[in-house]
Amino acid sequence: MKATELKSKYLAFFKSKGHAIIPSASLVPENDPTVLFTTAGMHPLVPFLMGQPHPLGKRLTDVQKCVRTGDIDDVGDATHLTFFEMLGNWSLGDYFKKEAITWSYEFLTSKEWLAIPKDRLAFTCFAGDNDAPKDTESQQIWLSLGVPSERIAFLPKEDNWWGPAGLTGPCGPDTEIFFWKDNSTPAPKVFDPKDKCWVEIWNNVFMQYDKQTDGTFAPLAKKCVDTGMGVERTTLALQGKDNVYETEIFQPLFQKLNEIRGIETFAESSLKHYRIISDHIRTATFMLGDERPIVPSNTDRGYILRRLLRRTIRKMKDMNQNSSAALAEVVINQYKKEYPLLEEKKQFILDEIKKEEEKFRKTLDKGESRLQVLTEGKKDISGKDAFDLFQSYGYPLEMTIEAAKELGVQVDVKEFDKLFSEHQSKSRAGAEQKFKGGLADNSERTVRLHTATHLLNEALRKVVDKNIVQKGSNITAERARFDFNFDRKLTPEEVKAVEAEVNRVINLALPVTITEMSPDEAKAKGAQSEFGQKYPPKVTVYKMGDYSMEICMGPHVKNTKEVGKFTIQKEESSAAGIRRIKATVD
Repeated sequence: MKATELKSKYLAFFKSKGHAIIPSASLVPENDPTVLFTTAGMHPLVPFLMGQPHPLGKRLTDVQKCVRTGDIDDVGDATHLTFFEMLGNWSLGDYFKKEAITWSYEFLTSKEWLAIPKDRLAFTCFAGDNDAPKDTESQQIWLSLGVPSERIAFLPKEDNWWGPAGLTGPCGPDTEIFFWKDNSTPAPKVFDPKDKCWVEIWNNVFMQYDKQTDGTFAPLAKKCVDTGMGVERTTLALQGKDNVYETEIFQPLFQKLNEIRGIETFAESSLKHYRIISDHIRTATFMLGDERPIVPSNTDRGYILRRLLRRTIRKMKDMNQNSSAALAEVVINQYKKEYPLLEEKKQFILDEIKKEEEKFRKTLDKGESRLQVLTEGKKDISGKDAFDLFQSYGYPLEMTIEAAKELGVQVDVKEFDKLFSEHQSKSRAGAEQKFKGGLADNSERTVRLHTATHLLNEALRKVVDKNIVQKGSNITAERARFDFNFDRKLTPEEVKAVEAEVNRVINLALPVTITEMSPDEAKAKGAQSEFGQKYPPKVTVYKMGDYSMEICMGPHVKNTKEVGKFTIQKEESSAAGIRRIKATVD
């Protein structure tokens, strides 16, 4: 079974169980600035998991595109990826453990659906601790379905517990499903989660507790189910492959690499290069082709994209090639039916990759020149010099070691590792400060700032240009960041006028009302929406008097007077043709 059929079957199965199908959200989270990317299917649904009603009801299902970069150094093994698709089904205060577990088992093993042999599956449950009891309820449901007790393992909170999204909020135990991927030997009778032949393919999360400010766990009044099933890993299982790169998801990229190199098959020594290149270019293509596009830069999401592209370019350079954009075309053609925006933004994606490739190749040349100076007449390269090459020129340590080896020079790797570790700690601390807070915790100040961005959006159209539309936003408890299309810097007078307009409307004390309707009906009534954003059949629309109306998941204040005094701190460029305003409320 191919990945496209798996996705289609999954949505059809849960639609038959009363679930509404919702579209994939952006890779840039709208409601959780505590993370750089949408790393799981739950991120776009945070407001609804925390109690806000969803316009399509209590049962939802989707295919969500995700990016995780924490395991970037593991990419190239059998299963680790930076971009992946996650299948999910959700219960918002409706069904709970029995239905979720029973349906997941039915979908995986039934001949009508995936028909995975039951003897190749195993399961984990929460072992219990001082906060919450052992999850014997999930164990008993698995046993009632005919699962042997020796195929169920109990693991601690670090393995079988989800959440909360912030310091407080919904959380609970999970039960995970593993598949035995070794085709040469039968799955062992007793399940050992440490055996790497067991691959996790499904996770059922049961949000049944509410973490309090004092760290205790109270029972949650509205219990929810949050599930995730990795498309790539499950495709591996269904096709009996040893790793995800052997599936049709990645093979077109491997074939293109062979074509670029003018060979029919690649040597084993190139395998890891092929895997890293294929993973990274796939991720970069989706980042550039997102509803809220990410472009290469030296900070935050842009830095991650730049790192992925430059790692791709370097691996291509190792093979004497420079055709990264040609690989991106393969990804676009492969996914354009499921994600039409990739085709619409094709030229932009290819141009950005070409620009980054040209820029980085010049940087590599500078790094090589600097390396020659550092090694001249020396027997070793200090860790500091190697780190400066990396930080200033983007010249990777492995390339420095390789070049030094050819010259008979040693590199102080220990000192480099120490400096690199310090650099990572500082970067991580900075990111934590920058992205702390957010709509995930529904703090009063964050909600006020969210409402302020709606007023800012409309004020920009009224004061500056009627054609202005939102191009993205990021809200924390400290400030709001709002991106919009405009081809020049705002004048100081325009900035003051926009700020004054927002405060004028705040002082009008307009009521904030919520209605539900179809996206087409909302747009016909004048509701603002993000360009390229895919919406479900029914959406939530927030209206602020007769002044502003937007499609949005919320939450918001009940009256504009609650926003407080609005102040624009800075207006600056975000990208070509995109401006950015940073603002606060008092």
